[in-house]
Amino acid sequence: MAIAAEHLSTATSFAELGIADDLVDVLDKAGIASPFPIQALTIPDALMGRDVCGKAKTGSGKTLAFGLPIIQNLRDAKKNRPVALVLVPTRELCSQVTEALRPLAQTRGHEVVAIYGGVSMQHQMDALARGAEIVVATPGRLIDLYERKALALNGVDVVVIDEADEMSDLGFLPQVRWIMRAVEGNHQTLLFSATLGGSVGALIDSYMEDPVLHEVASDSVTVETSEHRFIQVHHMDKAKMTARIAASAERVLVFVRTKRGCDQVADDLRDLGVAARPIHGNLPQGKRERMLAAFADGHSKVLVATNVAARGLDIEGVDIVIHFDPPEDSKTYVHRSGRTARAGEEGLVVTFVEWDQIEMVHKVQIEAGLSEPIVKMFSNDDRLDDLTAWEAPESLVRPEMKRTTVRAARGRRRRR
Repeated sequence: MAIAAEHLSTATSFAELGIADDLVDVLDKAGIASPFPIQALTIPDALMGRDVCGKAKTGSGKTLAFGLPIIQNLRDAKKNRPVALVLVPTRELCSQVTEALRPLAQTRGHEVVAIYGGVSMQHQMDALARGAEIVVATPGRLIDLYERKALALNGVDVVVIDEADEMSDLGFLPQVRWIMRAVEGNHQTLLFSATLGGSVGALIDSYMEDPVLHEVASDSVTVETSEHRFIQVHHMDKAKMTARIAASAERVLVFVRTKRGCDQVADDLRDLGVAARPIHGNLPQGKRERMLAAFADGHSKVLVATNVAARGLDIEGVDIVIHFDPPEDSKTYVHRSGRTARAGEEGLVVTFVEWDQIEMVHKVQIEAGLSEPIVKMFSNDDRLDDLTAWEAPESLVRPEMKRTTVRAARGRRRRR
């Protein structure tokens, strides 16, 4: 059964959805007053114990959509026998989901433990031995601990597969299937993803029983509440342009192509007086977490990242995403751009385009249904101080871009 909502009203409350008063109090203290659409759709069925598929774009509130029902129905765990398992694709998302669920779980005397690679196993094994109820894990480290007999999976009541499409993209589905086979007996399965076709659909068919599908419809593959600007730049001017754009914002996320480039851009920005830090796969996990924490708490205005941060991270208040190196496909563009304009907030996405990247970026725009022209600028251009305050003249839009936009708009009207 599928239920879709395009602009579902969230005038309802968490209490009306069936969430208990003690958990509502924790949400109130955190400033979370009303549910997002995916939460309003999925929570009642999840509370009833049904298998649920939730389809919604990134930043739509999926963590609480599965976290609240899990915690409300949670029973006490025994040593090394968690009762809820949340599978996530990345270490950063593992930490974020854990931190989001921990205050809710602790109000009922339950514990949440994050299980991921790149750090010592011992702390994780100790937490499991104390009887942690909820395990949030990346697949590889979970399997390592299972094979070391540090935890059992035959007492799990509910499994969540979060960001299932990224699990597929990163090649983790064989590990997910291995884990699902190890979870013995009857259990509830909740799956959340931006897309549900292909290999994700096969996962649903294999491991979910009569699932109800809830979809928060989206008109476009892009983040609708964002403004998009494409700027033709000179390679030697890119760092200065980034610094100037960042001066008008509180929090800016900059994406580059390589790990080496990530470090170099962060260094260049610091030389220009900008508080910038890098994050990429070569950094130790502890340092990655410190970089993220500095960015999230405002000690660092700019975070320079490779695609390790393009999916899953939920950092509030990212004002601007800058594609310092433009992505080569629309899917990467969407994933990166989705770090701003989260949960309905507004945001700005800026893409730097060098002269030999113009055709590649035009293809990305066509795939994404964007018609923004590429405008040439230098770092002394006053328009950089407020890129949302101006729009490029229609005459700069290439004819094929206009046709693509018209076709996309007609397609959206038909789907409505």
